[in-house]
Amino acid sequence: MTTVEIARLQTYLEQNLAGYMDRLQRMVAINSFTENPAGVNALGDLTADLFAPLGFTAERVASAYDRYGNHLVLTCQGKRGEQGHTIGLISHLDTVFPPEEEIANDFQWRVEGDRIYGPGTNDIKGGTLVIYMVLDAIRSFAPETFAAVNWVILLDASEEQEADDFGQLCLQRLESANPLAALIFEAGYINSHSFNIVAARKGMAQYVVTVEGKGSHAGAAHESGVNAIVQLADTVQKIAALTDYEQGVTFNVGTIQGGTVTNRVPHYAEARGEMRAFDGQVYQEKLGQLLALAGPKVVQNGTGLAAKVTVSIERRTPPWPRNPLTDGLLEIWSAAATELGWQVKPEYRGGLSDGNHIFHRIPTLDGLGPAGMNAHCSERSPDGHKDQEYVLINSFIPKTLLNTLAILKLISRTEETYKNS
Repeated sequence: MTTVEIARLQTYLEQNLAGYMDRLQRMVAINSFTENPAGVNALGDLTADLFAPLGFTAERVASAYDRYGNHLVLTCQGKRGEQGHTIGLISHLDTVFPPEEEIANDFQWRVEGDRIYGPGTNDIKGGTLVIYMVLDAIRSFAPETFAAVNWVILLDASEEQEADDFGQLCLQRLESANPLAALIFEAGYINSHSFNIVAARKGMAQYVVTVEGKGSHAGAAHESGVNAIVQLADTVQKIAALTDYEQGVTFNVGTIQGGTVTNRVPHYAEARGEMRAFDGQVYQEKLGQLLALAGPKVVQNGTGLAAKVTVSIERRTPPWPRNPLTDGLLEIWSAAATELGWQVKPEYRGGLSDGNHIFHRIPTLDGLGPAGMNAHCSERSPDGHKDQEYVLINSFIPKTLLNTLAILKLISRTEETYKNS
């Protein structure tokens, strides 16, 4: 786009910003906690209605998990049909806030200056709105280009819990459809004319450690017992020691439980946690070290009796490292930012996204949503120590301009290749 066209597009977005925010407010008003399937589905219906005027048809896909709502797939087929290229635009429907938590903390749509507070404003309903703004912009200012591409919007019903089945859905719908990119609209930071675009994410492994000891009377036969909690405490210290910040790997012990009453040597204890790492080799090595902590262990109580330590991995999500496919998209987004007088900085993010499941098969870029803070927080305190999730109103237009210009560049490059082939 020329400088004049970019200016016209910016004016268009500014003139329609109030209407865009009205759409976001309707989305935020619906509680879409992951384990509130009715709310997730209601948001899916509203989202389908939102995109219908842009030419999108809706399909609900049942989650692999009965307790969650339906994934939503919105499709707008281009003029070349199956012969055309496809761009996937990815967001999710669910948030982490139960309805009673929103009520208890008076956590709802609230505008304060440039901030909009509310559940999902930043993670990720604001990102879904940016998808709408980008498509509205392309359809309005480059209708031929809009019609040349197959657009597929995929919205996860359970991203905050278990995204494995949604990752497979993305691959099924995009991999065989001549995909140009899978673009993920999680929140993205903006700092002093610089966009942080996510080019890599940590992988995660969730683990459980169980200790089987031997129960006995805590007073009359203490020496006959094998204290499972004592052994677990020793094992937990060894797990914590596996954290290595220089290697970018962390181990978190999230929950511990064990024992029944105070006058009994506890026969059982359990800890659950997670490990995260950027590097695939480090990820595997550290998992091996974790699993090596299993086996018979002698509790240091002078009896020589052994407890049985078991370590199991309940879920694995591989790291998303820097790779040529992502870097190719990052180059295009950097060029678009330069035209806008901004710059792009690649970000390596510790949290997971749906991109962890698809980056190895489809060019994937993340962090394309608006900027905000305090994702997953519904609390606030008078001293400001705690503050609720919010999104910055002034981030929507810059991110829309960046994504619109970059997508047009991506399509243009593909069209030139198509013509010359």
